[in-house]
Amino acid sequence: METPSTDVLILSDLHLGSETSRAREALDLLRSLSFRRLILLGDIFCDLNFRRLTKEHWHILSYIRKLSNPKRGVEVIWVEGNHDYGLTNVMSHLVGIPVYQEYMWYSGGERHLAIHGHQFDRFIARNPFMSEMATRLYLIFQKLDRRRYFSRMLDRLNTRWQRLTPMVSQGALDYAEVHGATRVYCGHTHEPIVITRNGIHYYNTGCWTNARPTYVTISGEEVAIHEYLERADNCYPCEERGEVVAAAAELTCASGLLADAEYESVPG
Repeated sequence: METPSTDVLILSDLHLGSETSRAREALDLLRSLSFRRLILLGDIFCDLNFRRLTKEHWHILSYIRKLSNPKRGVEVIWVEGNHDYGLTNVMSHLVGIPVYQEYMWYSGGERHLAIHGHQFDRFIARNPFMSEMATRLYLIFQKLDRRRYFSRMLDRLNTRWQRLTPMVSQGALDYAEVHGATRVYCGHTHEPIVITRNGIHYYNTGCWTNARPTYVTISGEEVAIHEYLERADNCYPCEERGEVVAAAAELTCASGLLADAEYESVPG
């Protein structure tokens, strides 16, 4: 079977280290697609505590590092999110890829801009301490919520309560207009959506912590948001503890670290 191909793959908000992270599924997606550029659009980690990382989390980090090998012919870009603060230099060494505050490129006659989106979240900007405490409490809640149902529901309610989608999208559209971009890509809100205003297109990649993860592909002039559909053969029966240790060791050895707006919503 021919591997599906795209020019650019964008995914965000894996929140590695979180109980709700769909790292295994994200790794399956990376393995199943062919692409020339991968943009990790922020909040790849949930915090700086690497002890939270599970075997699936180490596996995807190891695979991202392999993708960054020049022999692969894949350009890997990491755009920093609010949960990634303090990891810029760490990740450059750990995974071997550059980390940016925002990333801009030209393709198909369009100027594209990738920025995580927390820059337009007024609550985080005004209440950094409260935001950090809320994150810690949410991680504790996830530990108690074994089926993850209430954790994911709480995440959706938080997005709606703070009106994150309109706040971030309007801020991103304004920012793109000032910087001459015609297409802008964000994460942060965990809600996949497309908005068009004055000829500028805003795409939110969604996240990989909900029951229905989403991602963005760019092929030529076509941009699309996709929902990840788990394959029946998406299992790893041969994974052993040794593979996990090897994946973590490979990374740690390489880094020297210890282990008038128009809304078009994705069908929900």
